[in-house]
Amino acid sequence: MDTALWDLRGKRVGRPVCELIGGSLRRLPVYASSMRRDIEPAREAARLAGLQDRHGYRAVKFRIGRECGRDQDEWPGRTEAVVPAVRRAVAEGTALLVDANSCYTPAKAIEVGRMLQDEGVRHFEEPCPYWEQEWTAEVAAALDLDVTGGEQDCLLTAWRRMLGLRAVDVAQPDVCYLGGLTRTLRVAQMAAGAGLPVVPHSANLSLVTVFSLHLMAAIPNAGPYVEFSIEPGSYYPWQRGLFDPGLVVEDGMVAVPAGPGWGVDIRPGWLARAERRVSAL
Repeated sequence: MDTALWDLRGKRVGRPVCELIGGSLRRLPVYASSMRRDIEPAREAARLAGLQDRHGYRAVKFRIGRECGRDQDEWPGRTEAVVPAVRRAVAEGTALLVDANSCYTPAKAIEVGRMLQDEGVRHFEEPCPYWEQEWTAEVAAALDLDVTGGEQDCLLTAWRRMLGLRAVDVAQPDVCYLGGLTRTLRVAQMAAGAGLPVVPHSANLSLVTVFSLHLMAAIPNAGPYVEFSIEPGSYYPWQRGLFDPGLVVEDGMVAVPAGPGWGVDIRPGWLARAERRVSAL
């Protein structure tokens, strides 16, 4: 509802949402974001390097550990293999980001984090179970790379606690999980007050990436890039043909959609195929 109202407001005044919140239309750097753990290290490295060659990505993110894995890897040795494989495959100077999806206890996260530092990784996302904020704070205090998180946190009280603990070095709200742009702007302001940059969670090519582009074109504490999923429509079949115009990566950058509101239109054919439910008073 919140994002629909922002779209309506923008269309009524003929302006993009990013301008309504103090920003301007421009191109933003994006990072190539892998969602996969079911892929061998050499294949993942080759996939990311190939996409970098075609689209000019200057930053890539890939998965380590196992989701909520209780210190276990997806299979033994995968994390230790995939990190150097990707580092060797991509261009020199590429920013390396990893996502552990709540895998580790603090001791294991610090052990893995030191290996990541040695390999030049600069972004260690959700190292510990996201609800154990003290654990994440312990990891952040022990490591020199950026410990990041926040995608799962939909309560402003949780964000106040996280920022008060200095649990993360980079705030990663998700516009959709959090309940819309209005609340995400509040989180961005809270992060700015704590001196932290924002890099939103936008892990698929649905409207969440459109929302994130507008947000990042407006907030003063925007981080250096926007998350951009590299997974095709076969991985997320519902994202195929969702809206026009589509988002295109050129030279590692994506333009904020330029039309009024969010700048995109949902395709009628997509809506006709979708399961939908209507509620009414």
